[in-house]
Amino acid sequence: MPPTTPALAAPAVPEPADAPPLRWGVLGPGGIAHTFAAAARAGTRAEVVAVGSRSAERAGAFADEHGVARSHGSYEALVADDAVEAVYVATPHSEHREHALLAVAAGKHVLVEKSFARSLAETDEVLDAARAAGVLVAEAMWSRYLPQYDVVRRTVDAGTLGELALVQADHGQHLWPDGPQRLADPALAGGSLLDLGVYPVSFADHVLGRLDDVAARGILTDEGVDATIGVTGRSSSALARMTSTMAASTPCHALVAGSAGRLELSGPGYFYSAATTVRLVGPDGTLLDEFVPEHDDHGFRYEIAAVARAVAEGRTETDAMPWDATRRVMTVMDEVRRQVGVSYPGE
Repeated sequence: MPPTTPALAAPAVPEPADAPPLRWGVLGPGGIAHTFAAAARAGTRAEVVAVGSRSAERAGAFADEHGVARSHGSYEALVADDAVEAVYVATPHSEHREHALLAVAAGKHVLVEKSFARSLAETDEVLDAARAAGVLVAEAMWSRYLPQYDVVRRTVDAGTLGELALVQADHGQHLWPDGPQRLADPALAGGSLLDLGVYPVSFADHVLGRLDDVAARGILTDEGVDATIGVTGRSSSALARMTSTMAASTPCHALVAGSAGRLELSGPGYFYSAATTVRLVGPDGTLLDEFVPEHDDHGFRYEIAAVARAVAEGRTETDAMPWDATRRVMTVMDEVRRQVGVSYPGE
């Protein structure tokens, strides 16, 4: 028989539209919350039933745009709404701890936008509260819920790449100094790492798990936040190289290289895009297989569906982003900030 050509593993992510319904409240009607609401409406059985903001006018405008029945002029009123089963925390990550704890205290399940918090200490405070309350809490690292990431995970686990040697990932967007003010502000946990760098760090964690011997270099702004970060870490047998910058645009690609082949992730946007292509390339550069997803403008629907399934099954974690993974990512980012000299008020 002729030798079998190596192939990518097929994804096993369930169809989001088949997940059970879940009633959501959106805490913070910013830009990413609009993406969440559109994905819930277009690709799942979930329903956004309420929105909360410190501004009643902003909450009302969001509700009108997305057909949300109830709007609240405070976060406290949102989490107290009996119609809400789960809360999506969409505020800046400097406020994630406070708002996640608020929702947990109200007995709600919580999906917290990345980065989960400012630090591992804040992360553990939220997870401890969720454990005591018996509610689900998950990080909305939406790329880890996508079929592409499942392809990567299953292909690596199948041994198709041989012995892993190197994981690389970058994320650069030119957002500073003329971009959102929050990225320049230490009080809002600004900088590239928590906003952009979390993606390559989480990708490396997805492939390799725990990273040891983390080494970081950074270029800081005059305000004391990181403009550009370079990080290396290692697993038992492979090296990870991760970069982020808010001072320039980069290709935003990812690579997993092993002795028998490599995976290349690229797309029209970033390596975590819902339209990202996964290519399996042989040691001689030959394209062996390719996973090209149907273009999906509503990639958030996978994380929305994953939370609904976990809640229906009585679980407090999602499979794609378990608590241990969130803790590992935060541990790396804490160490990066320590080495490059970035701290936030109150730490």
